Amino acid sequence: MTSAPTRYVKMNGLGNEIVVVDFRRGGGPLKPQDVRAVAENPATGFDQMMVLHKARTPGTDAFVLIFNTDGSESAACGNGTRCIAWLEHLGTGRSEFRYETRAGLLDVGVKNSDDITVDMGQPRFGWADVPLSEPFHDTRAIELQIGPIEAPILHSPSVVNVGNPHVVFWTDKPVDSYDLARFGPMIENHPLFPERVNVTLADVQSRDTIRIRTWERGAGLTRACGTAACATAVSAMRKRLADRKVTVTLPGGPLVIEWTADDRILMTGPAEIEHEGDLDAILSANRAPAPPLVPHERLP
Repeated sequence: MTSAPTRYVKMNGLGNEIVVVDFRRGGGPLKPQDVRAVAENPATGFDQMMVLHKARTPGTDAFVLIFNTDGSESAACGNGTRCIAWLEHLGTGRSEFRYETRAGLLDVGVKNSDDITVDMGQPRFGWADVPLSEPFHDTRAIELQIGPIEAPILHSPSVVNVGNPHVVFWTDKPVDSYDLARFGPMIENHPLFPERVNVTLADVQSRDTIRIRTWERGAGLTRACGTAACATAVSAMRKRLADRKVTVTLPGGPLVIEWTADDRILMTGPAEIEHEGDLDAILSANRAPAPPLVPHERLP
């Protein structure tokens, strides 16, 4: 008797491309080369892969491993968490879920496909919590700049950990004015960030409106990054640039971020299903042995 094929569901949250795989009934684990093969396949190219395993903690619905396109792990993904909650809502009819990730427990409430709220937990601002490789007393503005020392293009960013490490540069021009694809990788791999870092450009337009653009650690430029929206919002609030509830607009669309009085970050936004498919077929094609080399005939 053959086992049922492993299915995947391709989804997106504000254009943040997500692949969901459910191993709670068996299957897995995925190796880094498997993850990269799924990322490189045209049908399943993703920004993050959400892999559900059997719950490890009572009261949770799943233990979720999160992978970037390069096969590395991410501790949290807000857009991906909304996606798996919406998928499970459609299957169960439930509206409340709790998932365990490397970053901790995430509670999710589902109203409809456009109104899904994830409790992203508490932000951490200490330099060792980000983490940074050297002490900074005030992480609202650290000593780091892009461009010449005498005339930096961007400088004095904020840093915070919201499940993942983030650095936020504050701009005085539209975020699309900067070549983030060029300097994003350099900042991501800067020695100051021993676990690498997500890099965001932020334009605070009003007390309740911020525009951002993000280079994601291990994934590159993205249309949406939920943790970047959270990181930017709480950093702006710490700097007294914004109120406790803001709309953060990313290239893929808006997210509503609220930093509550009890120190929780609530992120609200949409999720969408694109298609389903057979994961085994993709992995089998990647694992197939290369055809034998056919020797050329010797020249006379």
